[in-house]
Amino acid sequence: MPPKAFAVVLAGALAVGLTASNGLAAEVSRAPYGVTAAGLAVEIFTLRNDHGMSVKVLSYGGIITQINTPDRQGVVKNVVLELADLKAYEAKPFFSSLLGRYANRISGGGFTLDGVRHDLPSGPDGVSSHGGPTSMAKQVWTGAPFQHHGHAGVTLTYVATDGEGGYPGTLKVAVTYTVTSKNALRIEYRATTDKPTVLNLSHHVYFNLAGGGTIYDQTIQVFAKAFTPIDARKLAVGTVAPVAGTGMDLRQPGKLGARVASDDPQIKFANGLDNNFVIDGGGRGRLVPAVRMTDPASGRTLNLRTTQPGVQLFSANSFNGSLETPDGRPLGKGAGLALETQHFADSPNHANFPTTVLRPGGVFKESAEFRFGLMK
Repeated sequence: MPPKAFAVVLAGALAVGLTASNGLAAEVSRAPYGVTAAGLAVEIFTLRNDHGMSVKVLSYGGIITQINTPDRQGVVKNVVLELADLKAYEAKPFFSSLLGRYANRISGGGFTLDGVRHDLPSGPDGVSSHGGPTSMAKQVWTGAPFQHHGHAGVTLTYVATDGEGGYPGTLKVAVTYTVTSKNALRIEYRATTDKPTVLNLSHHVYFNLAGGGTIYDQTIQVFAKAFTPIDARKLAVGTVAPVAGTGMDLRQPGKLGARVASDDPQIKFANGLDNNFVIDGGGRGRLVPAVRMTDPASGRTLNLRTTQPGVQLFSANSFNGSLETPDGRPLGKGAGLALETQHFADSPNHANFPTTVLRPGGVFKESAEFRFGLMK
């Protein structure tokens, strides 16, 4: 059945804009992108600020296909990984998409809430990932574009029905993507429910600030004194541990190549980074620094701030060249780095983790801001 969506798509022209004093205009446009295997039409939205930065977002899964920013020479490149077409995205779920109802992993085949057991579609290992077969990453959302004061954006909306994916409650979700006049992409998540449920919304966009090659010569810094350890199955064990004295200590800038080559068991479990960091001061409703990523060769920088308590770093460890970009380049191991702001994996099964319970009358509100710049 087609996914239900709410909100009315803004009527009017295909593109609206406001010209700034520098002659550029904040603009948002929409165009057809293709049709899903289920026969649903998909749109692509192009968001451009008044400095020339642009972002492309699909109504299918909220996928970010492009973020175009200049290097120190003024050369503009796409700094996120992009696949060839809609068919490729459908064949690779969660690639640079929204994640929900529950981002990351839930173990044990489900969870218990208020004394009621909720079983989730799971693999043979009893693990449900990123919302499972009916994940929000696999739905077509309704898009409403907007622009104001040098910003350009689109709000995607979707209604998940009670019981969809095994989760209780009819869930109304709105995710707003805004390209600001300060060369930042802001993603804001909002949701309400009519029954108690659990919710963990995130985004799985892959970054490569060089616009090609691997991320190994790029640098990473994570503002986290602690992390949530995993076992050999990459499942959270339910504790929080200090990063000091471990390969998980990314508080000082260092090359990603050295980080993923660490012999720390937490990194070797996934043959690279696939770990959740507990952000210093995170989870308190305000944007705080989470990650800084730089590419010395191009001079590009990325500063990530979020309201969420955690951020998952995933260094494309499983990529093997089978995925290709629109120009036919194979994407191998280390082609990109996902920065997934989130609540902790498997929180519904670990009472000591920050709660992910959403109740009627409450509002899920979280944000992430990816600001792009140049090294000094």
